[in-house]
Amino acid sequence: MSVRDHSGLPLEKFNGLWKRGDVDTTPRDHFSDCNNIDYIAQSTFGTRPGIAISQDVLVPLSNIKRIYNYPTQSANTLIVLTYNYDTGYGSIHHVVDANTVYGPLLSIKGMTDFAFVPYAGRAYISPFSDYVNGDLTFQKGLANEFLYVYDGLGNRARKAAGSGLSGAMTVANGAAGHTDPGQHIFGFVSQTVSGYNAPPTILTSFITAAASSVSFGSIPTSGDPNVVKRLLVATKVLPTFNGDLSGYQFFFVPNAIINNNTDTFLNNISFYDADLLADASALLDNYTSIPAGASLTLYHNRLCLAATATDISLILVSKAGEPEAINQITGLIVVPLDGNPITNEQEMRDVLYVFKRSKTTSFTDNDGDPSSWPEVVIDNSLGTCVHGIATVLDSGSSTVDFLLIATYQGISQFNGKYVTPELSWKIEDLWKQLDRNKFGNIQIINAPIQKEIYIILPTSQMLMGNYANGMDWKSMRWSPWSFRMGINTVAIQNIDDIILGADIN
Repeated sequence: MSVRDHSGLPLEKFNGLWKRGDVDTTPRDHFSDCNNIDYIAQSTFGTRPGIAISQDVLVPLSNIKRIYNYPTQSANTLIVLTYNYDTGYGSIHHVVDANTVYGPLLSIKGMTDFAFVPYAGRAYISPFSDYVNGDLTFQKGLANEFLYVYDGLGNRARKAAGSGLSGAMTVANGAAGHTDPGQHIFGFVSQTVSGYNAPPTILTSFITAAASSVSFGSIPTSGDPNVVKRLLVATKVLPTFNGDLSGYQFFFVPNAIINNNTDTFLNNISFYDADLLADASALLDNYTSIPAGASLTLYHNRLCLAATATDISLILVSKAGEPEAINQITGLIVVPLDGNPITNEQEMRDVLYVFKRSKTTSFTDNDGDPSSWPEVVIDNSLGTCVHGIATVLDSGSSTVDFLLIATYQGISQFNGKYVTPELSWKIEDLWKQLDRNKFGNIQIINAPIQKEIYIILPTSQMLMGNYANGMDWKSMRWSPWSFRMGINTVAIQNIDDIILGADIN
């Protein structure tokens, strides 16, 4: 049989998957069904790249639940969570390269996921898991767990922050020197290798003499091996003393430092009250153990942690430049309560955007305490999930001027508001068939070198979007990618290496 008077319809471009409306409405240059397609340049396509084991070690990591890119001071590395289904423990590892794996750095029962930010070569790690409340599954920090810090050198991760010194010290007049005469309260602040200053402790009252310096003995050392310094603090002369040693304003005494964790004395310290300028009182209100949360980010050089086990609408914000110094009074932001946890936070254009699953708000640093930062509601219907903002290359989450965000309506550009139509407009039916109660499994990354977006779906498969022809709903080319194993996570390393994490089966 032949068909007369029929000429073919040449397709100059194949524009990918179409999953919107009736199959019969699929445009000629799209497919109603396709799988494992990769797009080459602007008009051709082929089979997606293959995959291979990325580790060249005797026992490669398996049952990988989460991978983050971890830039250290000297290399571009990975921080990886594995999960043992038999014991219920999640374990953190540091993959330096194909041949070098440190860990486990941290093992916690029930840790099925973790939030992460790198800072000054260190890794800040916050364990979390899924919780069920009625028909809703959501993520929040593990109960009775904490924020941890890893030094990047293969040592075990430790709890961030820390308690001060315990015990008592002696105070006496020292050699000839000078102080403002009168009653002072003295204490010491211990400092860790990561620069965290603990609250002043071993507080001791002493009446100084005008012509004498002050000497301190029997100064306790810290049981924390990460403590590297102890700094003297003091009040100014107290006209009256009510017996409350911690109820006054403390200052760091200039040049009064023990630069180790072994010496038990500090002798012949002279100072005037006018020299006491650097306030240490705020340290008294800092967390000594920072509760775990489901979201971590950096904003204005401050660490921001949200969605703890007990406060799902609370953001803990550190002092600028001191990620472990979070004030329990002034370092808190309360996002209006609605029964839904904070899922994500991201800085863009000098603004901190905060997301719940179906809400977006913003806060702006006004040079005051975080508790005073003004809030603006951006959208009362669209938000995202815990890994739903695309990371770019091997660093943060925003491109030059916008975010890529996975919302309930699809994959959207966000430039201060959600751009419509969404980028995933062509595959709206596919997206809306996803189980919303499993959106916590979604992860999205942006690979500008390949001009592709990779999205881990709740089905443990991947959705790839190619934007070589433009990043808008009409130009996007989509294709599902499937694998023999379930894919849990994806990361980019060394600019354009795509690293996948999967269960062993």
